[in-house]
Amino acid sequence: MTIIGPDPNAIYPIKGYSKMVFLKNFVKAKNISVGDYTYFDDRRYGPEYFEEYNVLYNYDFSKVKLIIGKFCAIAAETRFIMTGDHKLDAISTYPFPIFGHGWESAFNVYDLPVKGDIIVGHDVWFGYDSLVMNGVTIGNGVIIAARAVVVKDVPAYSIVAGNPAKVVKMRFEDKTIDRLQRIAWWDWPIEKINQNLKLICNLDVDQLEAAGLDYHG
Repeated sequence: MTIIGPDPNAIYPIKGYSKMVFLKNFVKAKNISVGDYTYFDDRRYGPEYFEEYNVLYNYDFSKVKLIIGKFCAIAAETRFIMTGDHKLDAISTYPFPIFGHGWESAFNVYDLPVKGDIIVGHDVWFGYDSLVMNGVTIGNGVIIAARAVVVKDVPAYSIVAGNPAKVVKMRFEDKTIDRLQRIAWWDWPIEKINQNLKLICNLDVDQLEAAGLDYHG
């Protein structure tokens, strides 16, 4: 059997199932980028509403970007908080200027501080109803538990859970993680990935590393 894999440009990668999509084909906002084969599955609202229900406070004037890598699995209700921070260096945090009628003179809303972009690596699994705040970087191979609230950077190949999310376990030893980062199978040509699926879906890092060195596609 020849392995070709699904078309990364397909809207619905599973025939007959419309609640899962390859997300990059639905994203329209210029400040959101999603890699190949990253999917979003939502039976409640429908995956086509990802930008409306799952990317929050992404205003036209947003300075924040959402960058998601390849081969990520995003469960329903996963949300990304893009901005929406209020003024903290004042007596009141109320956003007077957004209502106009003279209140805009209180301060410039465009000067409100932002924590930074949300950057998600490759092969990251987001559990149901997880929440990611702006300014967070999530490493490759991370598992985010259901209903985790991620407020700070997450190291590669860790498992995080809780509110606020904390590392509960590393998936591999440090040396193995370093090797996996160098192997970076997600950046291989899809033909090479197809040839080595069983290794990618196994635990033999030695063989996977050898496959990466021996490929001549």
